[in-house]
Amino acid sequence: MRASLVQIRVDPDESPESRRDRAADTVRAQGGSDLVVLPELWTLGAFAYDSFVSGAEPLDGPTARAMAAAARDAGVWLHAGSLVERAPDGTLYNTALVFSPDGALVSTYRKIHLFGFDEGEAVMMGAGQDIVTTGPRDATLGLAICYDLRFPELFRLLTEAGAKVLVIPAGWPARRREHWRLLNRARAVENQAYVLGCCSTGTHAGVEQAGHSIVVDPWGEVIAEAGTAEEVLTVELDLGRVDQVRTDLPVLRDRRLGLPGPAARPRGNAGPGD
Repeated sequence: MRASLVQIRVDPDESPESRRDRAADTVRAQGGSDLVVLPELWTLGAFAYDSFVSGAEPLDGPTARAMAAAARDAGVWLHAGSLVERAPDGTLYNTALVFSPDGALVSTYRKIHLFGFDEGEAVMMGAGQDIVTTGPRDATLGLAICYDLRFPELFRLLTEAGAKVLVIPAGWPARRREHWRLLNRARAVENQAYVLGCCSTGTHAGVEQAGHSIVVDPWGEVIAEAGTAEEVLTVELDLGRVDQVRTDLPVLRDRRLGLPGPAARPRGNAGPGD
């Protein structure tokens, strides 16, 4: 599978409408790929909290329509990053959208772990509840967004649901860039899956973005990594490698905790005869 990560630049001197058009054109230029991925909240900026209410959209709004058309024109699976969704009841969500090559919106994922430490996204948005996998049958995608990366239990659930490729759009800040690079590799090693981390670049709301979109293979090796400029990172994924790594080093088979049925019990300070 050929995947293209679009590390788009998000700056306050460009309107969301202009950026939307530019992103759509970039997606159309990736017609040779099978999967195209955009960053988190790239229309407004992940830290542009003051724009969330005014810039929120329904799932059939202008960004969704533009991305559906771009996916259809390019004939690609498009993970369109995420947008600020306004649900019918008025609740805001940080929501990822996935389109099939015919332009149909086939899956959405509402971010479960909300960033902000009692500010911003954490108080302005509702939290998602659902684990979501999607995509081509032989390349099941597991969906997460940015801050979710710090919560390994989500990725284990995605792996149990059949994910072979973990896709993480982000608006990660530059000051924690090394965490971004480390955690993407950790999630790949733990779950023996490909990880596609697509981060924005530029500066918005005064927060410099990390860039460094990254692709990690199931062995934890970085097979491609961007810098801090706007660019498209294109890689070939050997999906058979996921099965091979899981067979050669069967750590997922050897898990003891969190499994259905009889489970290992917590142990106290009883003696060896317990």
